[in-house]
Amino acid sequence: MANGYDTHRKTIGYILWVFGFTGAHRFYYGKPLSGTIYFFTLGLLLIGWIVDFFLIPSMDRKADLRFKAGEVDYNITWILLTFLGLFGVHRMYMGKWISGILYLFTGGLLGIGIIYDFWTLNDQINLINASG
Repeated sequence: MANGYDTHRKTIGYILWVFGFTGAHRFYYGKPLSGTIYFFTLGLLLIGWIVDFFLIPSMDRKADLRFKAGEVDYNITWILLTFLGLFGVHRMYMGKWISGILYLFTGGLLGIGIIYDFWTLNDQINLINASG
């Protein structure tokens, strides 16, 4: 790794891959466009999902090179978003308390905020870690 940090974990990638027909693992590795395509096509009719089982190590290496490690852990934040996103816990963990509380009372701003976060979470964390 060029930056010397392991920002993403293969273990988390494979856990999200289990739900991969939703594109979760692709969003996790910073591929929101293909994640969205997987979401609407059930992992490219499950064929792409199966192929991704073998591509996860490569996606993991690329994410480690692309994103900066720091005080906010990518893995924890992604788990919180994936399983507790409606409650805004991932935003509170990142120190974004106001939007976290807003998510808590609005169901992740009626789900739209969660979609936004799936698209941008790696970049949000990267900005926080770069400034800290």
